[in-house]
Amino acid sequence: MPIRAATEDDIEAIRRVAKRSWETDYPEILTRETIDAGVEDWYAHEQIADALLPARSLVLVAERDESVVGFAHATWSNDEHEGYILRLYVHPDHRRQGVGSELLERIRGDLSTEGVDRINAMVLAENEPGNTFYEQFGFEFVDEAKTTIGGDSYRENRYALE
Repeated sequence: MPIRAATEDDIEAIRRVAKRSWETDYPEILTRETIDAGVEDWYAHEQIADALLPARSLVLVAERDESVVGFAHATWSNDEHEGYILRLYVHPDHRRQGVGSELLERIRGDLSTEGVDRINAMVLAENEPGNTFYEQFGFEFVDEAKTTIGGDSYRENRYALE
């Protein structure tokens, strides 16, 4: 499966994958209005375009039949040798087919190339499949923090992999 650096041409596909993932993963956690507000905030065209600039940020997309079916977004700090997987989503129609695993492996490799020794990943505390995903790859729970979506506060778990 092709995994490559995202371009501006991928922004709308990334937004679609994010929105569909949130609708599938969070109906018991977030209201439809909160999902819409969160997607508009976190995945605004300008936000994604800024993340595509080559300055300690990496956005990858996974493709099937020339369509984006998943993406990952990570940042890193050369000073601290730490990386942060901010987002990793696979369209619900393409889950359990290795897309997320391949995205994670690729982003881990790219972060390692940048000198990252420790990778942090964040996932909503109530997102059981998301938490399980990181745990199955050896990430260990570090702590819990708060994140804001659509103006409301939610618990977020932080995982780390050394």
